[in-house]
Amino acid sequence: MKFFRILTAVIFTIVALASPVLASDMQEYHPVFEADKIKVGAILAVTGGASFLGAPEAKTMEMLADEINKKGGINGKYIELIIKDSGGDPQKAISFAKQLIDEDKVFAILGPSTSGETMNIKNIAEEGKTLLISCAAAEVIVNPVAKYVFKTPQNDSFAVRKIYAKMKEMGISKIGVLAGNTGFGKAGKAQLELIAPEFGIDIAIAEVYDKAATDLTAEVTKVKAADVQAVVNWSIVPAQSIVAKNMRQIGMEVPLFQSHGFGNIKYVKAAGAAAEGIIFPAGRLLVANVLPDDHPQKKVLMDYKRDYESKYQEDASTFGGHGYDALMILAKAIEQAGPDREKVRDAVENMKGFVGTGGIFNFSPDNHVGLDINSFEMLTVKNGEFVLLEK
Repeated sequence: MKFFRILTAVIFTIVALASPVLASDMQEYHPVFEADKIKVGAILAVTGGASFLGAPEAKTMEMLADEINKKGGINGKYIELIIKDSGGDPQKAISFAKQLIDEDKVFAILGPSTSGETMNIKNIAEEGKTLLISCAAAEVIVNPVAKYVFKTPQNDSFAVRKIYAKMKEMGISKIGVLAGNTGFGKAGKAQLELIAPEFGIDIAIAEVYDKAATDLTAEVTKVKAADVQAVVNWSIVPAQSIVAKNMRQIGMEVPLFQSHGFGNIKYVKAAGAAAEGIIFPAGRLLVANVLPDDHPQKKVLMDYKRDYESKYQEDASTFGGHGYDALMILAKAIEQAGPDREKVRDAVENMKGFVGTGGIFNFSPDNHVGLDINSFEMLTVKNGEFVLLEK
């Protein structure tokens, strides 16, 4: 009897060691052998001022990696996701990028969450010949094109054109601009100023504020004094909510337009009643439930929204969606090309018709965002919720 117990234990041990996954914890899917896994790095602002971006991105990636691994990985290769919390700090992003490439030997890097961080590590990815799929939005990330750098959010120039087209419909021609002093804010302000003449828009005043500002009354008051017909605020930080509140507090009732960085319902909740009527461009995730059933994105959007919200008990945001697109684009490329870095880079660059949360991606050697202006809808805030803006 004792012999059979020993024999059983030996057999179990051999089976466990032979398996690509540790038998002691099947839910965690830890591959035993290096050859059975693909290391994927992620640099995300999980904490700090940009956590409205990075936290849902990190949760999304963890959820997707777990789902992929439970299904047997990608062609039998399990994802080992290594998330580094940069807190939105470009210097930390630089340090983490070097660590992920030089020490962890990751296959690819997803993120960072912010444009400033991404711009600071672009060259590191290029020099390390490491695929970087950013979750940040500034157009300068992919324009000019860098061989190994891609991004999933829509271009800020698309957002500017959507905003200006709506202003033209509303008879608005004189505006004030507010922008955070982040990479995203600076890039957006530059696009607003560049494209304004195209639509006959006069920017009467443009103010840049510190991303850590907790009161913007002074800046908003200057804009009000310029007698503008509308205000555009361009930022990804909680100041989006502060601008709205400060405008209402000084009795400024002109329309407030925000960038596509407004796509998290937490900003609305933070602004309270002052958020009512804010207009902004965004992908369709926030209004997925009203899309027609035959819309090509509807199933992807509804499935992601359901899975995320049921798992984390919080509303899905466009930012988590950027994380979804980054990881799933990488997974699709690995599935197509195998675990070869250069072939996967080429697969991403030539990927067509990928249905993501941000739109239908069609990459090319000249286009490392893969989206066009039609990936945006114009939304507004009504009764504390995001809804399609009536045309």
